[in-house]
Amino acid sequence: MQKRATTVEPAVAGVPPEDLMIAVEQLVRYVRKSATAGGLSTAASSALGRLGREGPQRLTVLARAEGVSQPNMTQLVTRMERAGLVQRVADSSDGRVVLVEATDSGLEIFRQRHAERAQALQRLIEEMPEPEQHAVKVALPALARTIQDRQARS
Repeated sequence: MQKRATTVEPAVAGVPPEDLMIAVEQLVRYVRKSATAGGLSTAASSALGRLGREGPQRLTVLARAEGVSQPNMTQLVTRMERAGLVQRVADSSDGRVVLVEATDSGLEIFRQRHAERAQALQRLIEEMPEPEQHAVKVALPALARTIQDRQARS
């Protein structure tokens, strides 16, 4: 692929936060659209992704983590259950508690979507000049660490 002949400015302090936010939003939309396995809605993809990464969860916990009401999450889980992506199981430590977990089919879709997103991001990065590739490869993990640190403190 043809790379643009540009250089990374040593200081980007003059970039307004709004411009950075627009860039993040565009990146997220691009990467999300690149994942097509399973033909999932954004909400189903997000919930399945969380279950794939974090394991089985109570429906109430999943709803809170996804920022939706419990009735909405119940409907989503029911649709995903009919599609064979998730199942409700008894909690081994408390049989009265029901957990939602991804099925093997759901986990396979999760892995496929994850790979599609990673490939889309890699293709974008490969189109950039080397200094910009380096900047992205440093900045994105740094942002992720900052988010994780913030979550650990709260």
